[in-house]
Amino acid sequence: MRATYIQEPQEWAAEFTFSTTVKVRFSETDMYGHVNNTKVFAYLEYARMEYYKALGFDLSNEAINQNMLVVADIQCDYLKQVFYDETLTIYVKTASIGNTSMDLHYLVKNEKGDVCYTARGTLVQLNYETGKGVPFLEEQKKLLLGK
Repeated sequence: MRATYIQEPQEWAAEFTFSTTVKVRFSETDMYGHVNNTKVFAYLEYARMEYYKALGFDLSNEAINQNMLVVADIQCDYLKQVFYDETLTIYVKTASIGNTSMDLHYLVKNEKGDVCYTARGTLVQLNYETGKGVPFLEEQKKLLLGK
């Protein structure tokens, strides 16, 4: 792995406790038969939402209408090609959390256990009506940090 946000690859990978899977659909591939690079971000979004649900976050319309998590930046490192009908395991973890923002890391492996993608992204919690940052509650921080 060559990503600058990964200092010790084995330690970094060992810290993931949550994962979910996706199966690559034909419509997500390009004329060369491999996954279009833009589709990977949809996989990350899916895994992120599954991660939140697994942590117990309220994703109901009422909760979402108060505060929302917005992707402030996201990057992906493409390490191995992925093709139609492959099943990918996407790992997600909270790397750090601040007052109103957090950094999530992702590790994506194929069925053989090969690392295909690594990624990271900063998310900011905003009030839906004002668009201003909203601090995470202590209980949210505990959930996100697995404490």
